[in-house]
Amino acid sequence: MKKILSILCVLLVASTMFGAAKKKAPVELKVWSFTNEVPGMIEKYLATHPNVNATMGKDGATIIATTNQEYEPALIPALQNGEVDIYAAEAAFVLKYTQGDMSEYAASYVKDLGIKQSAIDAAQLAQYTIDIGTRPSDGKLVGLGYQATGGCFIYNRTVAKKVFGTDDPAAVQKAIGGGSGSWDKFWDAAQKCADAGCAIISGDGDIWHVFEVAGSKGWVSDDGKLQIDPAREAFIDVSKKLKDNGWTNETQDWTEAWFADMQETGAKPCLGFFGPGWLVNYSMSDNCGGKKAGEGTYGDWAVCNSPVGFFWGGTWVLASKAAAKDKNKKAIIKDIIEWITVDATKDGLQYQWANGLFQWEYKVGAKPESVTKDVVASGKVMSISDGKTAFLGGQNQFEYFIPAGNYASGKTMGQYDSDINAIWRDQVRAYANGQKSRADAIKDFKQTVADKLGY
Repeated sequence: MKKILSILCVLLVASTMFGAAKKKAPVELKVWSFTNEVPGMIEKYLATHPNVNATMGKDGATIIATTNQEYEPALIPALQNGEVDIYAAEAAFVLKYTQGDMSEYAASYVKDLGIKQSAIDAAQLAQYTIDIGTRPSDGKLVGLGYQATGGCFIYNRTVAKKVFGTDDPAAVQKAIGGGSGSWDKFWDAAQKCADAGCAIISGDGDIWHVFEVAGSKGWVSDDGKLQIDPAREAFIDVSKKLKDNGWTNETQDWTEAWFADMQETGAKPCLGFFGPGWLVNYSMSDNCGGKKAGEGTYGDWAVCNSPVGFFWGGTWVLASKAAAKDKNKKAIIKDIIEWITVDATKDGLQYQWANGLFQWEYKVGAKPESVTKDVVASGKVMSISDGKTAFLGGQNQFEYFIPAGNYASGKTMGQYDSDINAIWRDQVRAYANGQKSRADAIKDFKQTVADKLGY
């Protein structure tokens, strides 16, 4: 009997040791982002896919805000040292990581990660998002977003009725020349607004984002010289025209006066704003003075297409080449990025987000954040989703945001746009306000860019 018990104990110990050996430690993913959004998505993926043996580690993702320009200085050496697996880049600086100086560290979606091209095609993504995420040196796709940021004209229904006699999106779109590729009707509409005692937009910053991505040439030529595309240069005259004709409330974006126009408590009633879905669903809904119909301007908005196509903002998700070479990480990272960016099924992030079904928390124990119905990257998902929102008075926002994404182009973008744009807007504002001549504003713009950036 003792011999039998001894044998059984040995077998039990061996079985326990074998089981322990079989159970592998979770793969630790090194995730970098400038907000908690992408880490929250990954945490949600891991929580809903229990068979995936992975974690973001006991300390979680590395999140460094861009507020004080601290994210990139930390991300760059980490990428160079192979200390990053998945990382996020926003429109203001994404070109550096998909096409510019740091693009060599990005894994290609298809060749390196193994995401099927057929899955990318089936998602029906706006072409500008693909163009921005494609590395020119080898033509490989290295980054995609999960939001679509093609822009519409977001107008106040009450003001539209006052000016045009209707708030119907098709009628307002016709009145402003939406989708025409021309500003002629928009200027006619601006004068009609003025005649009715209204501003057509809050400030020149609202229309800047259309001109920002217009034209065919970026700020810097292939041989490293500063150039001003005529379509971008036109903004200096547009800003002056808006000022001289009193067609705006002369606000600056992201100021209290700008937010006041979202509540229609500004100097004059404001017809609208140019922006993507995130401006509607987050910025405007948070600053309209209410949370339901009848409060502030909540429910008194609608969207139609802009006269000229554009996009504003967005976040692209990338994986490092180093991570793609790690056999323990590659398949997991591939599945996570595919779920975030191109999964067009009802199980994917995008369908859940588009239909207001996606809830996540980061970190565990934090208050869950409920995401509203948002404009997502996949046109396929939006075509099978319910885009009606109370904030837009029951309008289906996808009806106009799907074509908005197709109108947009990212061909003029460059990796130093955020710095050059800021300098340009300062000089345009000085000219529009009568502080310097047009010639001096352009001269000072060129000199400041040369002094600060060397172009």
